[in-house]
Amino acid sequence: MKGTVPPLGKDLVGLEGLSTEQIRGILDTAEPFKEISDRRVKKVPVLRGKTIVNLFFEPSTRTRVSFEFAEKRLSADTVNIASSGSSVVKGETLVDTARNLEAMSIDMVVMRHPSSGAARFLAERIPSNVVNAGDGQHEHPTQALLDLLTIRDHRGTIAGLKVCIVGDVLHSRVARSNIHGLLALGAEVGVCGPRTLLPFGIAELGVEVFDRVEDAIAWADVLNILRLQLERMEGGFVPSLREYNRHFGVSRSRLEAAPRDILILHPGPMNRGVEIDSDVADGEHSVILNQVTNGVAVRMAVLYLLAGGAPDRAEAAKQGQ
Repeated sequence: MKGTVPPLGKDLVGLEGLSTEQIRGILDTAEPFKEISDRRVKKVPVLRGKTIVNLFFEPSTRTRVSFEFAEKRLSADTVNIASSGSSVVKGETLVDTARNLEAMSIDMVVMRHPSSGAARFLAERIPSNVVNAGDGQHEHPTQALLDLLTIRDHRGTIAGLKVCIVGDVLHSRVARSNIHGLLALGAEVGVCGPRTLLPFGIAELGVEVFDRVEDAIAWADVLNILRLQLERMEGGFVPSLREYNRHFGVSRSRLEAAPRDILILHPGPMNRGVEIDSDVADGEHSVILNQVTNGVAVRMAVLYLLAGGAPDRAEAAKQGQ
């Protein structure tokens, strides 16, 4: 029952360590919030009076805007701070920045940071709720949650599905959160990419490892395709983008050889013609735009739950009750 879901606690810094029931509880809570985005007036008073700071130390478009929509649709007051416009550029530490914000009576911090572990570091030092919007190569929990919700929407269940994460797994916080969430919900998980882009010992997490994308496609029910994170590479990981596409790019011809219809996900932004061809990204198997839509509902659910909302009250909350 939704009412017996264990609470998330003060923060959401990752999916590792969350129980199956907690993850399902977030997804179930997101369901009634989907409808709010289709209304003429896209707002409910669930977080009225709450102040949320979006503290982004890395560039972001989708994640930052999705959180902003989620916060505003729940009627929270929001403040957006980018590192380029903050005291961080003057040498102020992360904790000093947050404590100064705390002194202004904030309630939550949504933070993206280039250092792995930054979200937990902050969460342990301030009383406000902290939501990890991506930290280094560690985790990106809300992206994984929206991926899980999208898969469940289109396949009805996650348990028993074979989901393969294809691409730059080494540098991907999305991959790590997805692996934790998918395994917790009973999926079989695979990874595929050049060995230079797969973490050492990845199989020890309980995932299948594929060296050929054709083998991954033959195995999978779902492909979650990751971009090459060129900004995190100093060279030598792949011979060239053209070579990567030739060996690991997901193309229509490769999908047509699959023994079953495969669901195509991508967290964005996409490198079209590198990890994914345009006719796949825009094709009938793609649910990439559904992921974007679900991102707002998932983030509304996370904010609602961290603020003390109960999963079994989400339906009433969307009605403003």
